[in-house]
Amino acid sequence: MIGDTIISGTEVLISTGNALPLSAIGGQLAKAAGAASKIIAKEGKWATLRLPSGEVRLIFHNCLATIGQVGNMGVNQKYLGRAGSKCWLGKRPIVRGVVKNSVDHPHGGGEGRSPIGRKRPTTPWGYAALGRRSRKIKKYSNIFIICRRKYKN
Repeated sequence: MIGDTIISGTEVLISTGNALPLSAIGGQLAKAAGAASKIIAKEGKWATLRLPSGEVRLIFHNCLATIGQVGNMGVNQKYLGRAGSKCWLGKRPIVRGVVKNSVDHPHGGGEGRSPIGRKRPTTPWGYAALGRRSRKIKKYSNIFIICRRKYKN
């Protein structure tokens, strides 16, 4: 239990799992397993959040936020052991583009173990993979982003 906060004349118990407006408390907002975001500042009608990706952005203070951290933190550390365990979870096998035929993937074809044969890796549809930024330049929410996430090289 964190404590009590008064919201518009009523006392509200602040504890993990409660959903409250950002104007009332320093809530946390994230959706992935084990993720949590932090409120850095509150000024006027806006709250500044640091997201798990490292991005800092403005959010309207009336948005709801659930206190605490998203559960199922160890989902990535679970050892499945064999291919059958993955199949039970509904995860399909991943086939590399290099081992496919040239009609199925731009990396495919060739004699024996051949390289991808292009300057940089591509998706099955020919778009640049690995490092190409996919966010639209004129996206409406660009004005709310203060600091972009840090790209890992």
